[in-house]
Amino acid sequence: MLQPQDKRLALQAYEKILDLIQTKRAQPGELVTERRLADMLNMSRTPVRDALLMLEGEGLLIRQGSRGLQVKPIRIEDFMDALQIRALLEPEMARMAAGKIPAEVLHSLCARLEALLDQDNETRNDRIAVREIDEALHGEIAKAAGNPQMGQIIRSVRRQTQMFDLRSMPERLHDTCHEHLKIVEALERGDGDAAAEAMAAHLGNVRESIIQRLAKN
Repeated sequence: MLQPQDKRLALQAYEKILDLIQTKRAQPGELVTERRLADMLNMSRTPVRDALLMLEGEGLLIRQGSRGLQVKPIRIEDFMDALQIRALLEPEMARMAAGKIPAEVLHSLCARLEALLDQDNETRNDRIAVREIDEALHGEIAKAAGNPQMGQIIRSVRRQTQMFDLRSMPERLHDTCHEHLKIVEALERGDGDAAAEAMAAHLGNVRESIIQRLAKN
């Protein structure tokens, strides 16, 4: 069993390797090794090994026999399948979380979203900020819903769909902020039905935007 310090280091390694995958600095199909990543991240191999196991468990890395682990090539079909799973589970989780998230947490999220909407341009920092708020909001929903297993499933499929995020669809930035605000407002009111509807609408809009983007290619 991992000790607290070991777990923290493994999570740090996890986040750093996840970022390499999501920013495509580790390309789909690329083989990854403990030694090379440990050198790159300036960490020991033990937390890197634990992080790779977590990423393998989430399906972002696949084992290639004696060759090691490979960054999973994400097909658009895989992405849409993962998004469908999210559409089935996340509205219900939002319903379960309504009225259970501390008001100060929701007020903070709301203020951050409104600050982004007040900005005139869509910069890389905006995308990073939206991503951070997205992580915080979904994390709070999962925690408040009180179903850790469902939360873990959603977390795993969210990782898979984040490969197709605001870097790919920058035009979605402000719409995403407005959609998140509707979710936050419903959660704050304790209106489970409205929270579920807002979450379903958000995921549906993401899906339609992807379909439209692919149709142009």
